[in-house]
Amino acid sequence: MKKTLLLSLATLFTAVPAAAYAGDGGVGNAGIIALAAGLVMGIAALGGTLAQSRIGAAAMEGIARNPQAQPNMFVSMILGLALIESLVIFSFVIAIQIVGKI
Repeated sequence: MKKTLLLSLATLFTAVPAAAYAGDGGVGNAGIIALAAGLVMGIAALGGTLAQSRIGAAAMEGIARNPQAQPNMFVSMILGLALIESLVIFSFVIAIQIVGKI
């Protein structure tokens, strides 16, 4: 696991200068901006997925332990899922704005 993480980080950090190279001898920002937009979407999707899975698991465990509290837990669960999904959508909007700077 540690080797995979280290290899991924090494690949990322060596790819950033290559993405920034403009080809005409100068350094451009288009590659770094595109990389930033991709990272924004990837991290937001990963974080949103992990948070939603934890909320779902906790709600199912709570409902299994106390079935009478299902209506209250369901409303809280849906509210939490909607707020997490809105954060992922906001990150998508930010990524679109970042790409718009290219």
